[in-house]
Amino acid sequence: MPQMTRTTWGLLILLSALWGGSFFFVAVAVKGLPVFTVVWMRVALAAVILWVVIRASGLKIRWSTPAILAVVGMGVLNNAIPFSLIAYGQSSIPSGLASILNATTPLFTVLAAHLLTKDDKLTLPKVLGVGLGIAGVAVLVGPEVFGAPGDVIAQLAVLGGATSYGLAGVWARRFKGLGLPVMAVAAGQLTASSVIMLPIMLIVDAPLNLPAPGFGPVAAVIGLAVISTALAYVIFFRILDQAGPTNLSLVTLLIPVSAAILGWLFLSEALGWAELAGAVLIGMGLAAMDGRVLRLVGHGSKTMR
Repeated sequence: MPQMTRTTWGLLILLSALWGGSFFFVAVAVKGLPVFTVVWMRVALAAVILWVVIRASGLKIRWSTPAILAVVGMGVLNNAIPFSLIAYGQSSIPSGLASILNATTPLFTVLAAHLLTKDDKLTLPKVLGVGLGIAGVAVLVGPEVFGAPGDVIAQLAVLGGATSYGLAGVWARRFKGLGLPVMAVAAGQLTASSVIMLPIMLIVDAPLNLPAPGFGPVAAVIGLAVISTALAYVIFFRILDQAGPTNLSLVTLLIPVSAAILGWLFLSEALGWAELAGAVLIGMGLAAMDGRVLRLVGHGSKTMR
């Protein structure tokens, strides 16, 4: 079972900061652009950036049929489906509520890994850790979010995106032994999702018939592609290789913490007791899921059957 090291914890925190900004970018982008257009621009621009980096670095890639199938599946499960569903959800519900719903990803990852793999079964630390983590996210965002008006369908869409992310974490195991560099995996899945999303965008959104968007939505899409996608997915696959899908899914619990810290540093937003209490709960959840808390008290991590 993969374990978290200091390096992977550091990468996880960095990834949470990069993805923490994605909710802001999406919220701004969907105010001036249709959902599928935002998603296509995000993945297409990010794919171009990564292929330019690959070309400049002289990285040699040997594509096989299993490798192509793996990146296409990853493009569907980790990009096309969740990006579209979450962007659609954020067009109707607050970003805070979307982040809570997105934080259910570890639940779906744990369940998918338990059902679909032989070596990543449910354990008491995982169950306890996910429960504490989601409680921390709820405290961090605040109880008022549950009373915010929102479309039930939009909320279900974000949950669908979280489910797809969970399945993607397990699907990504297919890359082991294929010999693909991390950069190639990231660029490949984004290219696959770009091809998949292009006809959907052209048919559903008909972007050529829309008025030109303002500076804000365009800038948000660029930030979404460069910061929250191209750079983030390079780090995503590195953590996946080092720590496994279940540990990687913990990033969804850290995203609200990263957003709160960035707000305090750059927007002069005060950190109150709710933010601190949420951070403590999330920290406890991460430690519990890692297994060290129960090991310290001697309970171990007996597999649930």
